[in-house]
Amino acid sequence: PNRTHIYFYDENNQCNEIRYSDLVLAAKKYAAGLQRQGVEPGTTVAIMLPTGAEYLYSFFGILLAGAIPVPVYPPANLYQLEDHLIRHIRILDNAQTKVLITFPEARAAAGLLKARVESLQTISAPVTLSEEQNEYSAYPTNASDIAFLQYTSGSTGQPKGVTLTHADLMANIRAMGSALQVDSTDKIVSWLPLYHDMGLIGAWLTSLYYAMPLVLMSPLSFIAHPARWLKAITQHRATISGAPNFAYELCLKKLTDNELAGVDLSSIRFFFNGAEPVSPKTLASFTERFARFGLRPEAVAPVYGLAELGVALAFPPLGRPPKIERIQRDPFIQSGKAIPAKEGDTGFLEFVACGQPLAGYQFRVVDQNGRELPEGQQGRLEFSGPSTTQGYYRNPEATERLIHGQWLDSGDLAYVSAGDIVPTSRLKDIIIRGGRNIYPHEVEEAVGRVDGIRKGCVAVFGAADTHAGTERLIVVAETRETRTNAKAELKNKIRALTTDLLGTPPEDIVLAPVHTILKTSSGKVRRSACKELYEKGRVGQAPRKVWLQWARIASAAALPGIKDLWQRCLKYTYACYAHCVFWMLVAFTWLTVAAVPSSRQALRAMHLASRLLIKLTHIPWKIEGIENIPDDQTYIIVANHSSYLDGIAVAAALPGEYGFVAKAELSKQSFSRLFFQKIRTHFVERFDKQQGVLDARAAVKTVESGLPLVFFPEGTFTRMPGLLPFHMGAFVAAAEAGVPIVPMVIRGTRSILRDDLMFPHYGPVQIRIGKPIHPSGEGWKAAVELNKTVRKVILQEVAEPDLAMERPII
Repeated sequence: PNRTHIYFYDENNQCNEIRYSDLVLAAKKYAAGLQRQGVEPGTTVAIMLPTGAEYLYSFFGILLAGAIPVPVYPPANLYQLEDHLIRHIRILDNAQTKVLITFPEARAAAGLLKARVESLQTISAPVTLSEEQNEYSAYPTNASDIAFLQYTSGSTGQPKGVTLTHADLMANIRAMGSALQVDSTDKIVSWLPLYHDMGLIGAWLTSLYYAMPLVLMSPLSFIAHPARWLKAITQHRATISGAPNFAYELCLKKLTDNELAGVDLSSIRFFFNGAEPVSPKTLASFTERFARFGLRPEAVAPVYGLAELGVALAFPPLGRPPKIERIQRDPFIQSGKAIPAKEGDTGFLEFVACGQPLAGYQFRVVDQNGRELPEGQQGRLEFSGPSTTQGYYRNPEATERLIHGQWLDSGDLAYVSAGDIVPTSRLKDIIIRGGRNIYPHEVEEAVGRVDGIRKGCVAVFGAADTHAGTERLIVVAETRETRTNAKAELKNKIRALTTDLLGTPPEDIVLAPVHTILKTSSGKVRRSACKELYEKGRVGQAPRKVWLQWARIASAAALPGIKDLWQRCLKYTYACYAHCVFWMLVAFTWLTVAAVPSSRQALRAMHLASRLLIKLTHIPWKIEGIENIPDDQTYIIVANHSSYLDGIAVAAALPGEYGFVAKAELSKQSFSRLFFQKIRTHFVERFDKQQGVLDARAAVKTVESGLPLVFFPEGTFTRMPGLLPFHMGAFVAAAEAGVPIVPMVIRGTRSILRDDLMFPHYGPVQIRIGKPIHPSGEGWKAAVELNKTVRKVILQEVAEPDLAMERPII
């Protein structure tokens, strides 16, 4: 209890240590104070406090009282307090908040909320709660209880409060810890706000669970003095830290070499970059500049996560430098296909690969109809996992849009590359700037109320700023004013209003003629279309005639629709055609195999049918290394397993005679048993490891008789990329028979037909056959070494994550 839990640095950079005993004792006082104010189990209590000890005590005080914390962010400046609180009315009302905990200076202004939020009864200051001397009444907590509400919106429209249970938090924290291999010897430095999921869960709660000391700073302290972040890492020899992209850019821009004197980042092993789009240029520049301060490239880690599952979905493998995807511009813009750019190609786009899913989590990319897309094809990103939210608090409409069966919609566009998620853009119109979401409608409404601006004719959007590593805030507003002085005054009013509303000024304000702002048929501003006009430099030009604009808009809208419909028709037609060809060939092959007298003829029929299927479905087919198959001795083939098509791929690739090793379940079905027995299949138990090894040893006699065998040592496959752990059967058989193993790598079949899907995609298949690997010795030890060697060879070629390296979740 007397061990230091947090080293907190205030805005004057003075360090205050918070022990575990300080946290629990203060939290009990806060809990008693809340209970005295009528807080009951299940009550929602909002926290609007800056980073500090009071925030920590409030959060756990609410939990100890059996209530639900609702973090909301405090204003940066007190003079904005009233406007700031009014923008939180929707959040507090949606959460049915009973108590708001805020600092004393805000209590008077916060009292204005009572008239607007019916449920709000009490506004308390931390000092009031901490004075409580009574014992709190302990409340038993269940894993399925809501731990806290993380609001992702609230300034406009219906707010969305992500419900996260205690089980959700534990699952996500454990998955992160497993991926990072953390323990109590690690140390984390964070200035991230505690009202944001990355600061609250990723930094504080994770450090608490793993007993890692946390060095905590105020976000305002970092913004004013960025060097303090890096010096805190140096002083405390932190191993983990991170921030949104803008923070790294701020360090690059603001910090001089003199301010960085003494900085040493060599202790950092995971420097994550997330919570907003990650800039390839920022990653490269930060890594390059701070290399001389001890920063290793492999420590820099772009990550991806969402509040809807806690905080983290994907991390890159430990020890891997940032992976930048450089793809051809035109194919990606036109069809969403991520084709690697060629050497010397100047027309390319760069995206950052943000890692692979944490253990137990999955993601997929789908088209607008929910059909999963192959790797390298951009679409809507969906995810699932043990910590995914059950929905938004008291918002069934938003929940229905979020959850699609077992999958949740991220609202982002992305593609998958070799198991990595590569985010490309957002479906939403939210502008992310400086790690904070800016909602265009809020600014548009406010600007529309300025005298001289046409109400409802304002567009606010974000334009990429490659130099700043964030987004530029652009305001385009229609006005009938033509006088230069009057227009300058309007711009000053808009700039002051936007700064007051958001705490940040826009980078550009464009006053445009009437009818410049493009709208939908229902009158909504088409922000993306306005952005396109702006980037083409056409905003402010005299508008085209109405009939011509309608004609252009109609044609522009119709053409993508026609193309999309055509692409969908092609995909569905191909899928139906492939199914028809497959089942006709299955029927023909089964009858042929059943009718022919010998296994040799049955294998020949299966080989020809597999080749015919590939030809009729027009699958690009490539085999390399066929010469590596021994022709003077018996051997065992070991192949990776990623799709139902793998057996067909092997049958098409291998001529001659051989046998298969298949799961024992297939022997229990009469239809399949007849077929597999005819092609010399040995059945192996998957779930009983001892029996599985015995079954594999029974196949040794077949190998010793001179007949090669084909094993899929993973025993099964998953829809997510990755090489599963190998069963030992093939390697025991090889070691005992004294025959080599020929590794076979199959690529492309998973993308064509994934697990649990019956919708085939068009795509290429590649098979690479490696050189024979001989066992060194006999017995179990030789089999284990053979397993490791073969697995290493297959991993080098398959270009998928090694799922056997994932540590189990405790």
